[in-house]
Amino acid sequence: MITVAQALEHVFALVAPVDIEEIPLAQAAGRVLARPVSAKRSQPPFAASAMDGYALKAAEAEPDAMFKVIGEAAAGHAFEGSVGPGQAVRIFTGAPIPDGADRVIIQEDVGRTGDLISLNRDMDEGFHIRPAGGDFVEGATLDAPRRLSPANIALMASMNIAHVPVRRRPVVAIIATGDELVMPGETPGPDQIIASNSFGLKAMLEAEGAEVRLLPIAKDTVASLKAVFDLAKDADLILTIGGASVGDHDLVAQVAEDLGMDRSFYKVAMRPGKPLMAGRLGSAAMVGLPGNPVSAMVCGQIFVVPALRVMLGLEAAPAPRRRGVLAIDIDANGPREHYMRARQTDEGLAPFGRQDSSLLTILSDAQALVVRPPNDPARKAGDTVEYLPI
Repeated sequence: MITVAQALEHVFALVAPVDIEEIPLAQAAGRVLARPVSAKRSQPPFAASAMDGYALKAAEAEPDAMFKVIGEAAAGHAFEGSVGPGQAVRIFTGAPIPDGADRVIIQEDVGRTGDLISLNRDMDEGFHIRPAGGDFVEGATLDAPRRLSPANIALMASMNIAHVPVRRRPVVAIIATGDELVMPGETPGPDQIIASNSFGLKAMLEAEGAEVRLLPIAKDTVASLKAVFDLAKDADLILTIGGASVGDHDLVAQVAEDLGMDRSFYKVAMRPGKPLMAGRLGSAAMVGLPGNPVSAMVCGQIFVVPALRVMLGLEAAPAPRRRGVLAIDIDANGPREHYMRARQTDEGLAPFGRQDSSLLTILSDAQALVVRPPNDPARKAGDTVEYLPI
């Protein structure tokens, strides 16, 4: 049995970044930028007015000075002439600064009669001009890898980038196993339950950028498992749920090895999630998750999501932890690293009293997993602990 950190390193060794594809900018939100992209123009491409007002020569901007208005400049409509002594151009925000002008007097500081304006005595002192290239210049880069945010999309649009190189969505095949399982909406028999883990994992991994395929439930027979594994041949990552333990009906490891799986490890010193298995099956990485719902979801958070990020070209790193204080006392921990479901309250983190790995209601109500090191002593309210937000 290996530690969580050791298991995660093994999982990282099983995966690699997937291929790069180019997609339209409008489809790139949330995707992972695979290569740096460069601006095809400067922004703004010209000196532009930052306010509505009048463009004139700064040296002439004296209180009570008068100017003749010789034209107008608006966004998308530049004034074609040049501003001479004693002249001004009515200008609006975003319009190019006319030749000869180097200051904008805001309209609140100007009195106008016909084509004549006079400047107020208590004028704003700002020049109100955005310099050409003040945001970015042609050739400026947006670095990669990064998950593209709405602000990144807006920036690339301004850079005149229409197509974006991103990592393709890794294909994850999820195989739930067990004679006891039926799909949601079906009528279970008296000894059956509804398959829930695969749907929770699908939601988790799609939120991280995967293309997830829910394969048919594999029955507890060699033939059924082999048939469903065959449907996963083109996946980048295969997740099995349940059947990886050592009971008489736990056939996943046996069938996977018969199909050529090179197993990396089996069993991790963690709670929940001890019966975890990983290896390679053909060209795909494979992770065998425990069958208990909470165990599967916690292992998904601890192992599968970080692995998926590596496949998307991001850093190989554990799920980021935070530090918080306990709102209640908790007992000493046992020999395995424990991920305790907890609420976040005004007083701090409050682990639930019931931590059974079958209780999805507790997981659904939790906002954090408090991480207990092996053999961690009893803790008091107010003690600082590490946790994972969920």
